[in-house]
Amino acid sequence: MGAAPAPGPRIEAALARQRAYLACWTPVCLGAGIGIWFALSREPGAAIYGGVAGLAALCLALRMLSRGLAGRVLAMALLLICVGFLLAGARANSLSAPVLGYRYYGPIEGRIVDVDRSQSDRLRITLDRLRLEDVRGVPHRARLSLHGNHLAPLAPGTRVMTTGHLSPPPGPAEPGGFDFRRHAWFLGLGAVGYSRVPLLLASDAPAKGAWLARLRVRLSAAIRSRIGGEAGGFAAAVSTGDRSGLGRAANDAMREANLYHLVSISGMHMAMLAGLVFWLVRAGVAALPPLALRLNGRKVAAAMALPAAAFYLALAGRDVATERAFIMVAVSLGSVLADRRALSLRGLAIAALIVLGLRPETLLNPGFQMSFAAVLALVVAMGRLPSAWHRPRGLARLWMPVALLSLTSLVAGSATAPFAAAHFNRVAHYGLLANLLAVPAMGGLVMPGAVILAVTGPLGLDQPAVWMIDWGSRWILWVSARIAEFDGASSAVIAPPGAVVALVAFGGLWGTLWQGRGRVAALLPLALAAGLWARAERPDLLISDSGALLGLMTPEGRALSKPTGDGFAAGVWLENDGDGRSQSEAHDPRALPRHDRLLRISFQGTEIVQVTGRTALAKLQGCGGADILITNQPDPAPRPCLRFDATRLRDTGAIALWRGPDGPRIETVAERAGRRLWTQ
Repeated sequence: MGAAPAPGPRIEAALARQRAYLACWTPVCLGAGIGIWFALSREPGAAIYGGVAGLAALCLALRMLSRGLAGRVLAMALLLICVGFLLAGARANSLSAPVLGYRYYGPIEGRIVDVDRSQSDRLRITLDRLRLEDVRGVPHRARLSLHGNHLAPLAPGTRVMTTGHLSPPPGPAEPGGFDFRRHAWFLGLGAVGYSRVPLLLASDAPAKGAWLARLRVRLSAAIRSRIGGEAGGFAAAVSTGDRSGLGRAANDAMREANLYHLVSISGMHMAMLAGLVFWLVRAGVAALPPLALRLNGRKVAAAMALPAAAFYLALAGRDVATERAFIMVAVSLGSVLADRRALSLRGLAIAALIVLGLRPETLLNPGFQMSFAAVLALVVAMGRLPSAWHRPRGLARLWMPVALLSLTSLVAGSATAPFAAAHFNRVAHYGLLANLLAVPAMGGLVMPGAVILAVTGPLGLDQPAVWMIDWGSRWILWVSARIAEFDGASSAVIAPPGAVVALVAFGGLWGTLWQGRGRVAALLPLALAAGLWARAERPDLLISDSGALLGLMTPEGRALSKPTGDGFAAGVWLENDGDGRSQSEAHDPRALPRHDRLLRISFQGTEIVQVTGRTALAKLQGCGGADILITNQPDPAPRPCLRFDATRLRDTGAIALWRGPDGPRIETVAERAGRRLWTQ
């Protein structure tokens, strides 16, 4: 019996079998470096950046000098991880801008750069070129929800003024939760708030700049004027990316039915648009013999479809899914122009590299994760189908489209379900049925109608296209509403530990990109992710950053200390618990009894007292027998206990308490978030 081959040759042979797919791992390594940077608890200093840059230079040298494939692959992987780390740091530091340091109430003036809707279904505007009264370090941008009337036109480029409240971007509702401060940092938002007074026009000068945004608003208004109600809002959203015309009920129904991806301008929309333009141009060239004999119809069609897709990208805005879709369409059309075969996996890798290179922070974006997961799964699944599925004959032409639609919906839904559940704590159970009913209307009526409307609208021949968009949109909204009404249309799931998403992503990437029997190793990180998620635990007691709301975990679920107020924190807590109740339903005065604005509970032998209001706090003697005192008021008086008043809570953020073997364990948002650019 011969000796077993040495580990070195075995590794070389294994990597040689992966040679055709090694390029697809490039964005994976880049993303790993970006992920490491975001996972740090403290902001890296010059010494760390210098060390990483030095390591990158060493890896580059090793890559050039190494003779073996394994050495070159390892050096290149480490180099890309270092580059990803440095890219994330450079991007974050380049966006450094003033952040409002306190609560502000007074006049607000600025230029509208974006219009959308908040989670509470209020119109919301983003302003730049701000003017605030007696404020040093005015933020570059602020986001304002409008609770009053708007007498000024909500058009990008318009300068408006109002009186309202502004605050620094809020931190997580609980330790380890979604950190809006980080999200706002990369959006350039230095303040958020609301206004209850009318929005007025601050200048009669015509709006300058932002012409694409203004065009988007005008096109959206034109579509909604021809198509009324929610159908018009849906049509505007899928045509221009403007979702301000869609109400909360329609949005919630589409999420419950797993149809919200139809609103997000993504690969399907871009492919439909580019494919329809390609087909129309190629058919037009073929219909004219003088042109057909002299021109390559495929190349002419590709050359016309590419700028159409680019204009659609610019019009719809720089959404992650839209960028990814455009890059893949551009790669496919470019391959037609260059007489090359378009490799979908490589096209997807190029799209990921460009998106991460331009905006590394999108790695943490649910849209990025779900969009790339769906396309990767579809590319792999479609590539392994028998050729008969792609070129059906006879009776197969009748049932094959339905089978392909079912398969694509199942594959894409399965690939995105873990990420959707992890980020949004919801699992839609009838998504396959909803997509089977709605997607044909999207591809057969809404998107073709939008392209036809763009061509015939200026000629006054828009009625057939409007009819197509109207009926297609109404059908999709009707399907989403009916599916959402089903019993058990969706279910809530507990928030997973932070490592789960990374393990699911790595397992999915290994299972789809690795070739050969080693693919089975993907089951290990997936099984570990499932085990961690199944054993996920929630804090036993949560305290909001205002000090006014408590949430105690009981055998019946989390009990909240009040039925209204601090609604955002309450909603996040219940959502992360996997609890579908509302705040009023979760309010339980028996578990959290309150008397004369004072709430007292015993938590693992520790007396906790919450006091709300100045009068009740003034009446309190000492700590009122508490080991931990919580109040929503500033409290400069000395107290013989651990105290979290309004002043300290502004520094610590929300608080979580866990039962431990040696008594309660306290964790704050500030401790969990660390010292990063957006937390300082």
